[in-house]
Amino acid sequence: MREVEISKEPVELFKLLKFEGMASSGGEAKFFIAEGNVLVNGEVETRKRKKIISGDVVELGEEKIQVRLKK
Repeated sequence: MREVEISKEPVELFKLLKFEGMASSGGEAKFFIAEGNVLVNGEVETRKRKKIISGDVVELGEEKIQVRLKK
């Protein structure tokens, strides 16, 4: 699992996937979320604008990231 620092929270799920390179575009990120391919804290998340905060774990396929607020 890799750690990802965000400068402010919350951040919307689809934006996080796009900015971290887990999806090549916002549209692709929204598609992955709508298809039920994204887990947040171990549970399927289908809300593309789900607010992600420090401590959340996001998974897409083999990739797993933990979000942390930049100090």
